[in-house]
Amino acid sequence: MGLRRFVERITKPVEELDRERLAEFCEGLGVTPIDRLPQRTPVRFAGEVSAVRVVPRAGAPALEVTVRDGRGAITLVFLGRERIGGLTTGRRLVAEGVVTTHGPDRLVYNPWYRLLPR
Repeated sequence: MGLRRFVERITKPVEELDRERLAEFCEGLGVTPIDRLPQRTPVRFAGEVSAVRVVPRAGAPALEVTVRDGRGAITLVFLGRERIGGLTTGRRLVAEGVVTTHGPDRLVYNPWYRLLPR
C-alpha cells in the first residue's frame, strides 16, 4: 500500500469506509447495484438492512425493510407481516423482485430474499 493510499484511508470518515466496503462486497456477488435498478423489471440485488419498521397499509400491517448497498437504498415491503425472523439491522441479504416507485421512494413488494451468513 502506497503512502498516498494509506493517508487517504486513515483520513476518511468511518461511514465512508464502511460504505465502500459494503459496495465492494455487493459487487463481488454479481448483482445489480441498487442505484442502477430499472423499474418494472425483475431484478436481483444485495445489501445490508439499515432499518426495519412496521407501517399500517390499508388497515393491515406491513413490514418495511430499508436495504443499502453502499451506492443506494431501496425499501422492501412485506404486506401483512409485522416481523420476519432474521431480518434485523446489519444483516446482509440478496433479494429479487420488481422495483416500483411511490413518490420519491423505490419499493419492492413481497420480494424473494436469501439471508447471507454473518
